[in-house]
Amino acid sequence: MAESLYIHIPFCNRICTYCDFNKVLINNQPVDGYLDALIRELQTIEAQSLRTIFVGGGTPTALSEAQLSRLLAAVTDRFQVTEEFTFEANPDELTPGKLDVLNNYGVNRISLGVQTFNEDLLKVLGRSHGYDDIFNAINHMEKIGLDNYSLDLMYNLPGETMQDLDDSLRHVRTLSPKHISWYSLIIEPHTVFYNQIRKGRMKVDDDDIEGQKYEHVINGLRALGYPQYEISNFSQPAFESEHNKTYWKNAPYYGAGAGSHGYIDNTRYYNIKPVNHYIQSMEEKGSVVKETLELDRKAQMEEEMFLGLRMNRGVDVERFGSKFGRSMDDVYGSVIRQEMDKGHVRSSRGYIALTDKGRMVGNTVFMEFLL
Repeated sequence: MAESLYIHIPFCNRICTYCDFNKVLINNQPVDGYLDALIRELQTIEAQSLRTIFVGGGTPTALSEAQLSRLLAAVTDRFQVTEEFTFEANPDELTPGKLDVLNNYGVNRISLGVQTFNEDLLKVLGRSHGYDDIFNAINHMEKIGLDNYSLDLMYNLPGETMQDLDDSLRHVRTLSPKHISWYSLIIEPHTVFYNQIRKGRMKVDDDDIEGQKYEHVINGLRALGYPQYEISNFSQPAFESEHNKTYWKNAPYYGAGAGSHGYIDNTRYYNIKPVNHYIQSMEEKGSVVKETLELDRKAQMEEEMFLGLRMNRGVDVERFGSKFGRSMDDVYGSVIRQEMDKGHVRSSRGYIALTDKGRMVGNTVFMEFLL
């Protein structure tokens, strides 16, 4: 049975220029009606005890204190969380009052959407917070003992320099967060960035410079005591994201909320995205699932490999054999030997993992594991 749950809150006070997640401006939205439907969906989930819950968005902290209390009361009445309860937050929205609500309902980890410490780059990204908001939020968290937080950062931003990365590393050293997610900017269709680049009004660095920045991030964080454990994730010992490892280990999980998805009994399901349609479907049908996709054995093995290879530890060879009734060598032996010869993967202590070289061309390597 699944032991993890993702909950999606699609509302934002501002739409960021790079974001392609399922989101809407919160003004004039039926937020309370959405929470009604979401709570009804949560009540349909069979599990009562979960290892991890992750509330993301959108921007969950766009909700008012009363709305946060209502949502979290329903979540904690329905589920017992035994390990990790994460809440995404924007620094400017993480007020002392909202933090008290999160803390009182057992949230024990915050994913703080910092993105960059450069005030000018924050404006380019369309973020609603400023430099001072970051430190105010962290001070509020530390005052109530909620010091298990992740800084979400980005690199390869338009106009960004190596000095900006060094500045972020300096702040990491000063703040000493438990965890860091540091992603490369991806230009997604239907975003402001995409349209600006297409019209020649903005540019980002080429792949070579992006690779240099990635190496700079990895090496800089390692020197500060944050070893990399996944392509874009780094942590102090014992503070890896247990919820996200559910995805990378290709384990089952529930998804709730507009546009969310889950993975149960080898079937992926996808919820309705538009907020009003989501509400209407729950009211009329008692279900918000738009489509399902049952994975055959081939697809399951493919996902086991390219999700697991995202982790520095790699894919467990013995677990693969137990899960699929075929040895990894039988299914992927020739591909593994090919990628070993290229210096892209290695075998170590019962795991097949990417090398440093392979991590730089990860997507290309993943494609080799399609059957």
